[in-house]
Amino acid sequence: MLTEAVKGVLTEAAALGCLSVRFTGGEPLLREDFEELYLFARRLGMKVLLFTNARLVTPQLADLFARVPPGELVEVTVYGMKPESYEAVSRVPGSYAEFRRGVDLLLDRRVPFVVKGALLPPNRGEMDEFEAWAATIPGMERPPGYSMFFDLRGRRDSPTRNRQISALRLSPEDGVAVISRRREEYVREMAQFCTKLMGPAGDRLFNCGAGHGTCVDAYGRAQMCMGLRHPQMAYDLGVGSLRDALADFFPRLRETKATNPDYLARCAHCFLKGLCEQCPAKSWAEHGTLDSPVEYLCQVAHAQARDLGLLRDGERAWEVSDWRSRTERLR
Repeated sequence: MLTEAVKGVLTEAAALGCLSVRFTGGEPLLREDFEELYLFARRLGMKVLLFTNARLVTPQLADLFARVPPGELVEVTVYGMKPESYEAVSRVPGSYAEFRRGVDLLLDRRVPFVVKGALLPPNRGEMDEFEAWAATIPGMERPPGYSMFFDLRGRRDSPTRNRQISALRLSPEDGVAVISRRREEYVREMAQFCTKLMGPAGDRLFNCGAGHGTCVDAYGRAQMCMGLRHPQMAYDLGVGSLRDALADFFPRLRETKATNPDYLARCAHCFLKGLCEQCPAKSWAEHGTLDSPVEYLCQVAHAQARDLGLLRDGERAWEVSDWRSRTERLR
């Protein structure tokens, strides 16, 4: 999208009452017009949430964020705590030094930010070091989160890359071990979470917030969520308006129902809705359909449910009838 096209989307969004915008990618700081677009959004009254790896944070940008605060905490993704681990992930020599320089600039200008991690083979042994360092950052009020159950490519354009991504995913059991490391806090939070958000999803595919806001990709297509790149689920803002996408196109899509017999037999009756990341976007990335169960996500949800005592070994959640009493016992 050209600069003026992005400004047009931001202007219409502000006129519709939008209060915040997330600049993400890829890496949004790669855009040569980033500073111009950032200031344009702030002048419209929007808060800006920036997702970045901080490698392209310059003194000029850090000064800008200090002078015109984003309004939201900047979120910095960290790929390793040492040059060897970081650059094994980024595959770019010198990228660790760039990351540390960017973070130091934010700290020096007192720009509020938080950090998060992507848990990958080169950095899995650095979790304690990463979390100890994160605790020294003023904006960090709790330990950092991690990406580990990685999504496949929503463009469905590279089977080779998808195989590489699949190979980097943690096993369901290892993933649950990571997210439950602080056991007491974890169980307390999950008890509150599960009593509110568990229950069969039924045959409606969209039981989430998709379509209530929008993600606009680099080519001017509005999507119900960032992951859902199904061509029939995207709206071309070059020939239509953001208002039409949000008020007419997306609401119609949200009524989409599953027709896949496997989904209807399993996912529609599964009470682990709150734990499982199964959704049309994940189904599209994995299978090229909107309603095919993603086996990996199913395994992750079942592993987490067994760990919490919601399921016994060998049980399948869609066959459990007393799920209400089981979630109540978590309190």
